[in-house]
Parts: sequence; C-alpha cells; structure tokens
Amino acid sequence: MSNVVQSGKKWDFYVFFDHFILDFIYRLSQVENSYLIMFRGIHKVTVDSKGRFAVPTKIRDLLNREQVFDLVLTLNPWDRALWVYPLLEWERIEGVLTSLSDFDKQTRRTKQIMRGYASDCNLDPQGRILLPQEIRTLICLGKESVLLGQGNKLEIWDSTVWKEERDSWLDSVENADPLKSNGLDSLSL
Repeated sequence: MSNVVQSGKKWDFYVFFDHFILDFIYRLSQVENSYLIMFRGIHKVTVDSKGRFAVPTKIRDLLNREQVFDLVLTLNPWDRALWVYPLLEWERIEGVLTSLSDFDKQTRRTKQIMRGYASDCNLDPQGRILLPQEIRTLICLGKESVLLGQGNKLEIWDSTVWKEERDSWLDSVENADPLKSNGLDSLSL
C-alpha cells in the first residue's frame, strides 16, 4: 500500500489551500499591475490603403503565447501617436483614469482623449490591425510607420514624425542639465 495517496481533513485542507494560492496568484497577475506581457523593440510597419498594418511576427507570437486576443487602441494624449494595450492592461488603465479627478483640467482632458478615442480591436486572420480613419488622420499616420514596444503597450507613429521627435528628444538630452533629471537619477542603467 502506498502512502502517497492520503485522505482526511488535514490533506483536503492542503489541497484546497494549494488551489486557492494558485488561483490567487493567477488573478493577481491578470488584474494588478503585475501583468506579465512586456513589449519591446522597434519595428517598421506599412499601413495599407484600408488602414491596416501587419503586426510583426515577434509580437504576434508573443500575443499568441500569452493568449492575448483582445486589444484596445487609443490616442496618445501627449504625442501624435497611438497606443495599443492588451485588454486586461487597458482595464487596469481605465481604473486609474477613473480615480483621477475631473476637477483638474489636464487630467480631465487626458481622460477624454484616452477614453474617447479608445476602440476594441483584434488581429484579423492575417495578423493585421485595422486603424480607424479619424485616428490615422489625427496622428498624421502615413504608409510608412513605426511600431515601438513600450513595456505594457505598443506605440504606433508615422515614420517621419517619429524620426523628427526622436531626433528632437536626443538633441534635448545632449543639452539637458544632468541635475534636473525629473526622477531619472534613480534609474540605474
């Protein structure tokens, strides 16, 4: 007789507790700020005449591996770019937006832009995302575009606008006062 198979209240408690912990960890990873999918890298993409772009294979594979099928795209409230979030991450962002005061004009405008231009999207069978015409016009998105991994989201820029902004940022870094780092001094690279 094997002593591996056990029964009784004590053993049932351990099995229940084990399932409870695993379920809790899973839920926490899906809902809280500990969402596990991270996007990185820069990719050149082409927007076709219908406003679709093919998601690069590396990102498609990541989305499939993590079983992320529902996405939300919205207008970046500070730059002429789009943000694409996995739905679970977007729901966390919506919670943060909800907690912001409507009495502050800047936060109200941020909420209006991000929520007002948010739209659900999915990859089509060819691995493409359709970008609404109004949003493409607002960010001056042309045929040649750039897709940037930004940790919890993807960012889409018109290629020319991206190059101009990137060069401007790099120039400003060269001329920046190192004592005024806006909190970057704690970032150890």
